[in-house]
Amino acid sequence: MPPLSGPYAVGTVSLRLVDASRSDPWITSQPYRELMIGVRYPARAAGAYPTAPQMLPGEAAGFAALNSLTDVPSDEIDWSATRTHAREGAPVDRDRGPYPVVCYSPGAGDPRSWGTTLCDDLASRGYVVVTLDHTYDATAVQFPGGRVESTVLPAEYAKAYPDQDRITALLQKTLAVRVADTRFLLDELPTALPRDLRGTVDLGRIGMFGQSAGGFTALQAMHDDPRITAGADLDGVLAYVQEDSTPGNLSTVAADGLDRPFLLIGKDGNDLSTVPSWDSLWRHGHGWRRGLTLRGAEHATYTDAEVVIPQIAHRLGLPRKTVVENIGTIAPGRAVAAERAFLAAFFDRWLRGRDDEGLLDGLSDRYPEARFFSR
Repeated sequence: MPPLSGPYAVGTVSLRLVDASRSDPWITSQPYRELMIGVRYPARAAGAYPTAPQMLPGEAAGFAALNSLTDVPSDEIDWSATRTHAREGAPVDRDRGPYPVVCYSPGAGDPRSWGTTLCDDLASRGYVVVTLDHTYDATAVQFPGGRVESTVLPAEYAKAYPDQDRITALLQKTLAVRVADTRFLLDELPTALPRDLRGTVDLGRIGMFGQSAGGFTALQAMHDDPRITAGADLDGVLAYVQEDSTPGNLSTVAADGLDRPFLLIGKDGNDLSTVPSWDSLWRHGHGWRRGLTLRGAEHATYTDAEVVIPQIAHRLGLPRKTVVENIGTIAPGRAVAAERAFLAAFFDRWLRGRDDEGLLDGLSDRYPEARFFSR
C-alpha cells in the first residue's frame, strides 16, 4: 500500500453486526442479517501494534477464486500477504477529536478491503472511516472464528439471464439490500463502536462514498437517509442497467436528485453527456455538486487495483496490455494522489467547513489529469 498522506497514524478494528429486524434477503432461511465492518481511525502510539493485512485468509481465498480483474492469474498471488499501514487495536488519538465519520461501500462483488488505499488515507487525515461488507454480495466475508460466507450474485445472475426484466429486478434487489445495510449501520454506530471510539466521533457529521455499485449505494442511501450529509460516487452508474451509457431504469436518487452536496468522479469518458443517470441526477438536484474525470482512468482505477496491479504485473511479467485493461493509462502514483486529494477536499469542505486549496473550484493546477464537467 502507498504511504499515507495525512498527519495521523491509523488504527483499525473489525466488528460483527447483526440486524435481527430482518431475515437475510439472500439466504431467506437465516432469520437475521449479519454484517462485518472495519473501522479505521486516527491513532496514537501506533508503532507498538501489528500492521493489519489488507485481506484475511478466507476473504483472500474468495477474492482469488472470483474477482473482476482481467487476465490476472489470481492463483499465483497470495492476496492475504499485503500489509496495510493501519495498526490493529492501536489506541485512538483522543486529543484532536471529535472526528467526522465517513462510510465506505465497495463495488458489487468486492470486499470492503478493496478500498484500503483511499479509506486508510482519509483516516490519516482525521476521519473515522467505517467500511462495510455486504454479505453474500462480496466475493467472501470472513467472520470471527474464521467462518467465511461467499457471494451468491453469480448464481443469482445465472438464474436471471437472459431475461432482462429478471436482471433488472436482481440489480434493484442488490442495491436495496446495500442501502438497507447502510441504514442499519447508521442505526448501530452510536453503540456498536468500541467504547474508546464512541466519545471521539461526531455522528452529526457523516459522509459516505463508494466505487461502482458502492458509489450508487452511497448516493441512494444519502437520498433515503438525511443522516448522510455529503456523498461521493466513484464511477458508479445510478440506474438499474448493465452499461453506464444505457438510458432508463433510473433509481430514485437519479430521478429525484439530491438536496445535499455530492461529488461524481468518473473514468475517462464518463460524464454527464455519456452517463444518462448522472445527467438526470445533475438536472434534478438542488444542492452543491461537482463532477470530474481523470484522464486515462479506468473503472478499477478507483479501487486498490490501481496500487497492486502494477506490482503484480512487474513480479509476474504480465504485459502492459493487462495493466491498461484493468486500470487504464493514467500513471498509478498520479491517480492515487488525485483521488485522495479530491476526496479529502470534498469531505473537508462539507464535514469540516474548509477547503484549504480551492481544489474543488478548479483553483489548483496540481492535478492536470482532472477535467471538471457540468451542464
